[in-house]
Amino acid sequence: MAKHAPKFLQIVNDARTRIKECTVDDVMAMIEQGEKFTLIDVREESEFAKDHLPGAIHLGKGVIERDIEEKVPDAKTLLVLYCGGGFRSALAADNLKKMGYQNVISMDGGIRVWREKRFPLTPGYLNQGPG
Repeated sequence: MAKHAPKFLQIVNDARTRIKECTVDDVMAMIEQGEKFTLIDVREESEFAKDHLPGAIHLGKGVIERDIEEKVPDAKTLLVLYCGGGFRSALAADNLKKMGYQNVISMDGGIRVWREKRFPLTPGYLNQGPG
């Protein structure tokens, strides 16, 4: 796992004081129970293109604040954000809360822990053979 810079971890930990987080198991349970929520992958396009959680939409951390209102106009929608390990999603969740989104959760552990648990993934277009 990458060692993150102290100042980056400082802003992540600050964001975590204001947001809700859940575990990978919580998200899997929500999917299995058919709970209605929007799953958002905030990783880079190249990461999403390799694979992502089933049903996830891509709104990278660099554009989520700009594009969220078009993709998810209802600020009451339950949003679950994830990234590689739960840091970028925590920062994005904090910003969405500041924008008035009331039900935002960051998935701690990110896709890394999802993979460790061998939960299902949707291959991205980089992993699909010739059509």
